[in-house]
Amino acid sequence: MSLLDAHLTGLVQALPPYRSQAGRLARWGAHLARHLAGGGRLLVAGNGGSAAEAQHLAAELVGKLREDRMPLSAIALTPDSSAITAIGNDYGFEEVFARQVRAHGRRGDVLMLMSTSGRSPNLITAARAAEELGMLTWALVGERPNPLAEVCRESLCCPSPDSQVVQELHLVSVHLLCEYVDRYLPRFTTDREPAGLAAAGGDRPFGHGNDDLEEMVNV
Repeated sequence: MSLLDAHLTGLVQALPPYRSQAGRLARWGAHLARHLAGGGRLLVAGNGGSAAEAQHLAAELVGKLREDRMPLSAIALTPDSSAITAIGNDYGFEEVFARQVRAHGRRGDVLMLMSTSGRSPNLITAARAAEELGMLTWALVGERPNPLAEVCRESLCCPSPDSQVVQELHLVSVHLLCEYVDRYLPRFTTDREPAGLAAAGGDRPFGHGNDDLEEMVNV
């Protein structure tokens, strides 16, 4: 089998189990549309290639995916080299994201963490910091079991032993999540909620009005 065929075969084999879980992206998108329209914030982080995916997601939300719309508050915790090196130098590499979470996160905000292995100590530490603040924690990871999926409130696992395939499915997830945000956003911007109102439901999986959100996405 050629290198091309081997790679594509691995991707094709991962698609059915990925598709069986990916429906949660609609629920995540509906929650983010409500939360971001109400003045909430998304924080997102990853290491290496996953750092690029994190920045991609933030860029799509602050900018746009397809059609013009209001800018949405999404902050990637990876691009600020001064903050990362200062925190790493003073507190250790495990704290490079957790300290930023404590600085920027608020109760009810969302932290999304991306990792092919699900074993990065700095992401696990960040998830725990977010939970302490009352934030929602979501993970895009590879195969289970892994500690990041266990520590986060929800996770979408991309089941493949090949980290390249996992990252490719993470990119699909980023685009789908943004598509869902754009689809549901108009429902929450015509009669815009006051900033912080969405955060009041931070202890629940999809903020306040969970039944309405679940009915909206038919879950």
